[in-house]
Amino acid sequence: MNTYYTIIKGVSRVMYWIAGVALTAMVFLTVSDVFLRLLKRPILGTYEIVSLLGAVVIGFAIPQTSLDRGQVFMDFFTNRLSSRAQEILRLFTRLLGIIIFFIIGWNLMAMGNDLRQTSQVSLTLGIPEYPVALGVGICCFMECLVLFSEMIKRKGDE
Repeated sequence: MNTYYTIIKGVSRVMYWIAGVALTAMVFLTVSDVFLRLLKRPILGTYEIVSLLGAVVIGFAIPQTSLDRGQVFMDFFTNRLSSRAQEILRLFTRLLGIIIFFIIGWNLMAMGNDLRQTSQVSLTLGIPEYPVALGVGICCFMECLVLFSEMIKRKGDE
């Protein structure tokens, strides 16, 4: 189990770094475009690139954010429950998350495959869109593994 959890953490960390690089690229591209627009030399396709990078940032950051517990917790209600009820609720929410992210991942993979088969590209630069859809779909499946590892992890292991 420790090996499984270590692999999950390692892959999630790599994905998180990819999201960080994409976010940094978004910032540099946007700032550069703003300055170059002042000189009447805008960067062609900035909107498309930033949109695609935005999807990468969000998708690739999800697994590590879950591991870091970086999401918002509404625990003012759950803290009043018994420890048994809290554990049942924790397991239920992880299971529900696995189901939801599996469905999202499955649909993104199907969408990515459709985009690949139809050769869908961005309008200005002609960048293929399917790699982003497939990448975010893989991230959703990775989130399923993260939630599963948290579901089976014992409370004392935290």
